Amino acid sequence: MDQASITDQEFALFQRLIYRLAGINLADSKKILLVGRLQRRLRERQLGSFGDYYRLVSSGQHPDEQQTMVDLLTTNETYFFREARHFDFLRDEILGSQRPRRSFRVWSAASSSGEEAYSVAMLLAEVLPNTPWEVFGSDISTQVLARARNACYPVNRNEGIPEACRRKYCLPGEGGDEGTFRIAPRIRQQVRFAQVNLTLPISPAVGSFDVILVRNVMIYFDTATKRKVVANLLPRLLPGGHFIVGHSESLNGITDQLSAVRPTVYRKPE
Repeated sequence: MDQASITDQEFALFQRLIYRLAGINLADSKKILLVGRLQRRLRERQLGSFGDYYRLVSSGQHPDEQQTMVDLLTTNETYFFREARHFDFLRDEILGSQRPRRSFRVWSAASSSGEEAYSVAMLLAEVLPNTPWEVFGSDISTQVLARARNACYPVNRNEGIPEACRRKYCLPGEGGDEGTFRIAPRIRQQVRFAQVNLTLPISPAVGSFDVILVRNVMIYFDTATKRKVVANLLPRLLPGGHFIVGHSESLNGITDQLSAVRPTVYRKPE
């Protein structure tokens, strides 16, 4: 099955569907990507066309297949301590010499396979040895969340982790897991993962946070979706809390409820 097997009209239907489900703007240039990622599903479902597959996933009668499609079409590039300046800011400016007296909570709101959430957790374990803390990681993809909970990564993925953290919090894989490392239990037990669609209203049950990181995901959203996502997240940010986006992102024109601290770092008034 090649690219010609999907018509422009069928591709437009998938563009609208993934926008409705996940808020993602799938550019016209992504037709080859969509075909490459979904054609195996057509074979496994024994479907003859992308039109047949669209009817299957849009019917509402196959939520598992719909989730599989979302998993396949979402981008999940990430690595440990990505955009290191944000971790420096968390350590030096947000925590600084003022240690919180209560539990400190951070939300990694587009955590993909868990590298960002575990990076934050390692930093908090270092900086807050005597203060309760928790990291909440979420993503729309159940596939990457399963990898995050497993907390096992190829050894060549540990390059960004500071040496001190690598020694303390990364355990070498054993047996069939040679060539991998696993995040230590004392870090894993303070990191919780759950599926969250940021374009939908967020349950108060997730709690409130001192820091929310929404990095390198809003580049896939249009302005209306960005406004919706930020509006959904802000009630979960504590007064005085920080909201951090990716280095190629900005909240200019998106919200007036946050003050810019520096590029990509914002603060909610107290």
